Amino acid sequence: MNAMLVGADTLGNIPDVLQSYGITINRHLSGRNSSHQRKVDRLPAGTELLILFTDFLGHNVMRHFRELAAEQQIRFIACRRSVCALKQSLSGAGMCENPCAACPQRASEKAGKRKR
Repeated sequence: MNAMLVGADTLGNIPDVLQSYGITINRHLSGRNSSHQRKVDRLPAGTELLILFTDFLGHNVMRHFRELAAEQQIRFIACRRSVCALKQSLSGAGMCENPCAACPQRASEKAGKRKR
């Protein structure tokens, strides 16, 4: 699954956590740079999940990216930039860490890859 991350200047251990959930980072915007705050019309192609780190974003930036995700029917989660908060949000969204071969989530991901 490809994800776009918005917020946080540095990611620290977050890429490792996302990898354990089978998520790769498609793009990361810090949200602080003024060029990152300009209005974009679409999320990058292939984005399947939007992750918003709330402790590094203004309300308008967050609202804009949430609306983009809703328009493109892309799932999004919002959490603080910490490993624990990210794991809790991912689990709450129905994703499991290190999915086993019998996991229904993994089976649906494989079926989606075959269709492409």
